[in-house]
Amino acid sequence: MSTKSDAALAGHLAREAGELLLHVRAGAERGRELGAAGDLRSNELLLRRLADERPADAVLSEEAADDQVRLAAERVWIIDPLDGTREYGEPPRNDWAVHVALWEAGRLTAGAVALPALGVVHCSDPPSLLPARRPGRLRVAVSRSRPPQFVEALAEELDAELVPMGSAGYKAAAVLRAEVDAYIHAGGQYEWDSAAPVAVCQAAGLHCSRVDGTGLRYNQPDPLLPDLLVCRPEIAGLLLAAVAASSTNDVSVA
Repeated sequence: MSTKSDAALAGHLAREAGELLLHVRAGAERGRELGAAGDLRSNELLLRRLADERPADAVLSEEAADDQVRLAAERVWIIDPLDGTREYGEPPRNDWAVHVALWEAGRLTAGAVALPALGVVHCSDPPSLLPARRPGRLRVAVSRSRPPQFVEALAEELDAELVPMGSAGYKAAAVLRAEVDAYIHAGGQYEWDSAAPVAVCQAAGLHCSRVDGTGLRYNQPDPLLPDLLVCRPEIAGLLLAAVAASSTNDVSVA
């Protein structure tokens, strides 16, 4: 078992998986075949390394069968070996990520989001420093493939610019880097999509919640966690009120 702290281990494993994914991406495969190969190879690496480094801990991975033993465990690693599989399969897109987070006794205690195509890893400890907000219109990151319908009304109400991106981790990191002011998603995500981004963003002082303002709960029997708001803390109240005013039934759609 490693003597690394949990946050340091999360960052190390996310970086290691990212380097493997870059190697796989340098091959001849493209599209779905490349995405499938990346998912498989990264998952194998992370599961093997976690078994070596933290053998007593449970794991919830997007790319592995859900072992319900995690529900009785005190420590559960929640991983997405390749977040943004579609974007990964479309070189040279860089909006894909690796997520590694630790849930411990009811809360997220460590996490890392690697952005391998940028050579960046954001960790919960030490936390990222949040830059000052850029002047101008609010900028809101949304899914490039399935943005929630209500964000169009929200953008009109707030005179905000919607910025489509892949990968939940990449969009959350864009808030960390002050490239956008917020990331809003509704209509279908799972715990592995948001656990590591939330751990990293909360550590940096960002607001993280469901789109109705309620807390995010992890290591649940059903890992579906369909909606997410990550934003600068000074605009959280504004956005939550605007979401409440402009949202439709798609907020609760799985």
